[in-house]
Amino acid sequence: MTQRTLHIGTRGSPLALWQAEHVRDLLQTGGFSGDIEIDVFSTAGDRIADRPLREFGGKGLFTKEIDDALLSGSIDLAVHSMKDLPTELPAGMIIAAIPERGDVRDAFISNQANSLADLPEGALVGTASLRRQAQVKRLRPDLKTDTFRGNVQTRLRKLEEGKADATLLAYAGLIRLGLTEHAACVIEPEEMLPAVGQGALGVACRSDDQEVIDWLAPLHHRPTEIAISCERAFLARLDGSCRTPIAGLAELEGDRITFRGMILKPDGSEWFETSREGEHIHAAQLGTDAAAELLERAGPDFLVELD
Repeated sequence: MTQRTLHIGTRGSPLALWQAEHVRDLLQTGGFSGDIEIDVFSTAGDRIADRPLREFGGKGLFTKEIDDALLSGSIDLAVHSMKDLPTELPAGMIIAAIPERGDVRDAFISNQANSLADLPEGALVGTASLRRQAQVKRLRPDLKTDTFRGNVQTRLRKLEEGKADATLLAYAGLIRLGLTEHAACVIEPEEMLPAVGQGALGVACRSDDQEVIDWLAPLHHRPTEIAISCERAFLARLDGSCRTPIAGLAELEGDRITFRGMILKPDGSEWFETSREGEHIHAAQLGTDAAAELLERAGPDFLVELD
């Protein structure tokens, strides 16, 4: 019987294409010998270039068109950045593989300073991430922040054009695109906590497509899945989206998992953080418990005010 051609759905940015090609290469290394085609989609998140995405509903804006194509059978799998995926997936769709995670840290990029601490008073930091804006203001209340949208190359170009004094990008993306020379420094999680899922990819397929599920099995990295399950449970309990500054990182060492989570006001003037440690089999519960604690400490209006 002729092996079917697999169609991978992805966004069209250079980083998204790298991710799709990476999954294609992993499939071929894992033993898939048929043809693999990459189908490019323009999502609402890509088309809205002049305003913050939180005004339009958040993370699903980067995935809906691709999810619709997957569920309709137009494509067989979809590759997403885990940090772009809503915590609730459409019915009929599953994350069948999470490859080994890349670097979780944020990179500081500037032509004027070697670190966030070195920026002059009142400097402008451009970033589309509400989480990064809030943490910048938490660390440096004197700095200004502004929405800075576009793919990695677009944001680097805007910086060169002087539209901001500095920006922040996921270091994993710079590594994947061979652009690490642009990073003035890499910010450790102890200083700036990353986004939930940062550095990780999720490969989605239809829940009833057992053939594709089996082909994706060799791509799956169990330690990454455990860490991501903790982080996404934290996010789900907070009902987090692009509207709220939420950060969280889980790290696995042997059978033990450690987690640190944080919620902030957009101006960085107030924040709550907590940590958890336990056995990896309780990863999701640790994330849920951490979120419940923060909700209790922050009070019922903290996240509502952010919306």
